Formats: sequence, structure tokens, C-alpha cells
Amino acid sequence: MPNLLAMSFEGELAPSLDLVCLHAGHKLPDGWGIGYYPGGEPSAVVLKEPAPPEGSIRSELVKAWEHLASSLFVLHIRTATWGGLSDANTQPFSRSFGGRDWLIAHAGSMETRLPTPIDVRFEPVGSTDTELLFCHLLHRAAERGFRSIGDIPPEELRAWFAGLNASGSVNVVLTDGRDLCAYSDAMGQGGMYLWQVLPPYDSISFGDQDLIIDLTRRGAKSRKGVLLSTEPLPERPGSLPARWKQLPPGTLVVVRQGAVCAEVGPSSARPSTVAPTPADLAAAANNTNAAAGITAPINRTGPGLPPLPGILFAAPPGITVPPKPAIEIDTWIFRPNKVKPPSIATSKRFRVYHRTAYRYSKAIERSTHQLRLVPAHDRLQTLIENEVTLSVDGKMRDYSDVFGNTARRVLLETPYTELVIESKSIVATLDTDPVAFRVPHARSTIPLVWMPWQRQVLEPFLLPVELPESELQELVEYGMSFVTRNGSDLLDTLLDINNSIFREYEYRQGTTRLSTTPFDVYVTRRGVCQDFTNLFICLARLLGVPARYTCGYIYTGPKHANQRQAEASHAWAQVYLPEVGWIGFDPTNGCITQTDHIRVAVGRNYRDATPTSGTIYVGGGGTETLEVEVRVEPLQNEGTVQ
Repeated sequence: MPNLLAMSFEGELAPSLDLVCLHAGHKLPDGWGIGYYPGGEPSAVVLKEPAPPEGSIRSELVKAWEHLASSLFVLHIRTATWGGLSDANTQPFSRSFGGRDWLIAHAGSMETRLPTPIDVRFEPVGSTDTELLFCHLLHRAAERGFRSIGDIPPEELRAWFAGLNASGSVNVVLTDGRDLCAYSDAMGQGGMYLWQVLPPYDSISFGDQDLIIDLTRRGAKSRKGVLLSTEPLPERPGSLPARWKQLPPGTLVVVRQGAVCAEVGPSSARPSTVAPTPADLAAAANNTNAAAGITAPINRTGPGLPPLPGILFAAPPGITVPPKPAIEIDTWIFRPNKVKPPSIATSKRFRVYHRTAYRYSKAIERSTHQLRLVPAHDRLQTLIENEVTLSVDGKMRDYSDVFGNTARRVLLETPYTELVIESKSIVATLDTDPVAFRVPHARSTIPLVWMPWQRQVLEPFLLPVELPESELQELVEYGMSFVTRNGSDLLDTLLDINNSIFREYEYRQGTTRLSTTPFDVYVTRRGVCQDFTNLFICLARLLGVPARYTCGYIYTGPKHANQRQAEASHAWAQVYLPEVGWIGFDPTNGCITQTDHIRVAVGRNYRDATPTSGTIYVGGGGTETLEVEVRVEPLQNEGTVQ
């Protein structure tokens, strides 16, 4: 039976906790308590019972009460060392500070009793060493001007625990209702175990002969979470396998909304006697709110995804801010009637070959087709050459569709059994910092506020796909978990969604169809680039952020393991940011688009931007086969297009 167990999930959860230790024939604990934050409120509710009787009514309430719902829980089962068996000495303890209720639970015993802090705001109510430890932590936070766990640099917080650890065993969890931190005793007395729960799953139930916890008894939701315990509790029959890992002694982890934000060990910690400089605090703030750039596309073929690293959450793993271009870029006015502007500095130039072949067992006598195969030409991408050819003669007409894409309408009246469509292009992409718009100390927050005329224009990109209300509601809760985790910051929330889809969803071809909905992808946690893009767009729109579907090509490098992405058209999302414009997010590769993405068409969804589509009017065609080949080859690394 663990002394201590804590849980943090993205979105609310209503677990069932069965305190088997209170059943007949079991040794009764000296007390138990559970703390949680209903409705995500800053106010905590604590249910506790010192010296519980056999068959406790309160424990049955915890097991069956459906209103015991929160994204964060702290459970403590007491074996008394100091202090009598009373409510004042039964954990978890709660104190109000910084406009929030804080909770603490401690497994261990202090060999040397801590002195009572001088600050009269933090005097212990009970007589336990845990109460004193709690007062010392809050006193130190108040002394330094910190009002939440998120304000405290993780290295400094770990140093506080390490200093207290010198007086005795410290395995402890501390939460302010937003962040949950856990410290593992540096002397190896006991320890803390961590389990990162990743969907999809149907059942999560674990425990031992004294405690059983069922997280899905009242319904399973595709939510990730982090569990912390002083003992690795095994899974129950039929449950998702428990994958506990022991935290190294002296390690601190910080968790927010089911994601590890930071993991700090003794080797990376700052001594507690060293106060952080303003530059240190600025660097910590930059880590927390860092904008992200592009990384090379990463292979998504295998089922295994890389583990979450121990860094501050909002700077997504594997993503770096690109350096400023060496060449100063002059602005230019786009002239639609010209192939290229007079002069523009670029970083990469590509040759793109796209071949689509349709074959039929019976001749097609008459058909119409719509092609979107001409890459975009604007301030960030220069179309140098483009040629589209068809193997069957017909009537063609070029036009700009309502989304600004270059489209071609084709009428074929010559019978054929094979139709080959080829597009050859040379495109230059501009090397810019995609997040240079982010002014230091300025931030856009969710919800966004649009002027009425802006909303009218953006309306097609604000309406999510039609789904049952229950499914949309769950996706709203899922999307809001990202908002909560990132303090409502717009860019950090979008980067978090982009990175989470990349790391937690499996790239698997052949598992989805055109009819697969974003909710299906959310539940199964697998799909291809089109599916991940649809989910990203749906979440963004539910959060009030305009998002559109983008179809094009991606260069993955020579002989890249993920070469299949460069052998077919690729899909990603673009979101419209206030006073910035459309910014590309590629959830398949976990990056912001820059020079390796070549845009061709945009729209509300795949149908608005599909490269080729057609309708057969005369001739059955019989069996149809389709072959698509795409090649993206670099022409030069850097240069200037004249």
C-alpha cells in the first residue's frame, strides 16, 4: 500500500478509489485523505478521516461518488510517526497562498524537527513534521515573491527540497491546483515512481491488496496523464499495462495537465544559496514561453514515440528557433501577372515532379477534371517555373478559385483507358524566422477577439467539422487542456497541440480513410498527415483560432527514412494570427513550416485543396487503379533569385 499517490490528467477525470485497507480483516491505517480541485477551480476540496473505522462510510463515498471529478488528485494514507490521530495531523494539508489553495502530502519522517518559520502567515496547525515542511516551502516562496509553482524555477525549487532533505526523509508532492511537483528522497529512503499514461486505452485499473484505483470505471476518455506513487502499483486484469519508472534520488518533476513540464536532477540543480540573477529569470521565462521554429522531418513509421524529455513544457521538445537569415530581406510588392519579383533573397530552391496516373479496364468517353498543381507564388515562396501536361488532349481553362489557388478546369472528350497528369515546377522558398512576430514581453491569449467584419471573412475557417455534440464537447475539453497547461498563451497552446500530436499519435498508413473524422483520430491516436492536420484544425477552430488545410510537398532530405512523405503530396495546417497572417504548423513532423514545405493549395478542408479530382460522365470505366509519384529535389542550398 503506498503512503502517497498523486495524479494529473489533461481534462477532468472521475476515478473510483477503493480503500480495501478499510475492509474487514485488514490492518487499518492511522488515517487517509484525498484532495482535488473540482471544476479546475483554484479552491481545493479535502476529504480526510483520522483513525478510520472498519467499513468506513467516507471511504465508500470516495469509491462511488461521481462528483469526485478533477484533473488533479492527491491521496495520502497515513502511518503516524509524529502527532496524534486527528484531522489537523491527517494529510493532505491545505493552505491558501497567492490566491490559490495549495496541497501537500509527504511520505517519510524528519529526523531533525524543523524550526517554525518566523513569518506568522505560515504557522503549523497540527503537530506533524509535514506541516512544518509545508510552512517552510510557502515561507520561502513568499520571501522570494513567487505566488505559484510555475513562478519558481525548477532548479531552485529542487534545491529547496534538497535543503529540507538534510533533516530527514522527503518523498513529497506539492500542488497549487495548476502544477503538481514531486520530489524523490535523495538518500534513497523510499522513493517516487512515475507512470506516463498515453491513450488510446479502454481500461486503466491498478492497485494492490490495500488500494484499488479505477480511472475508467465511469467511462474512458482519450486523455494522457501522469501518475506518481511511493510504490509501483501493478495493473488489474484487463487494464492498460502499468509502466512505472523510479525517479532517481534527489530528482524533482513538475507536471501540468498530464504532461511533464520539467525534470531536474541533482547534477543540473542550482545550489540553494545562489540567488538567480535577472538574466537567469529571463532565461527561465524564455524557456517557458519560447517560440518554436522548424526541425528536420522525423520518421513516423514505427509505433514507438520518443519519451517526453525533462524540459519546461511550452518550449516543445525537438523544436528550435531557426537562426536569422544571413542576407537582409527587402520587402517586395507581389505582382500577380509576373512569374517572379525583380529580386528576392531565398534560402532553398527545389525541383518538384508530381505524376498521377489513372488506369481503367474500360474506356472513359467523357470526363471533367479539376487540377490544383501549381505551387503558390507570394512573399514567402517564389514560383520560378511550372508546367502541367496531360496524356489525353482536351479543353483547359485556368482560373483562381475562391481561396486564391491556381486551378485548372479540364474537359476530356477523347476516349481513354489511361490518363497521366504531370506537373513540373521549380520553386524557391524564403528563409525567415517564422516566429519573429513575437515581441518580447507581449503575448496573444485565448480567447481571441475579432472585429465583426474580420469574423465574417474568417468564418469558413472558424467552423469545425460537423460532429455529434458529445464528440465536439470532448474535443473542446481536450483542446482546453492545452490552453490551461500554457496559461492561455496563444502561440504556446498551438505549439503544444502541434507537438503533442507529433509525439503521441502514431503515423500508420492504411488505418484511416477520407471519411475518418478528427474525433476518430483523437480516440485511436493514429493516422496519416491528412488525419493529423484535420485534428489540429478542428482543435484550433474549437478554440476560436482560424485554421485552414494546406496541401503541398515536403523535402525530407536525401534517403531519409521518412522518404514516403516526399513521394506523395503532404498536408499541414495554417492558422491565422492577429496582425501576423497565416502561419504553418505541421503536426505530422512537429514543426512550424519554413523552407522545406512547398505550398500548393489551401482551403477549408481536403476537398478544397486536393491536387486532382474528376467526374466521369460517359463510359463506365470499370476497375480503376491510381498511381501517384512525387519527387522533391534541391537545386541549391542558398542563393538569390534574380
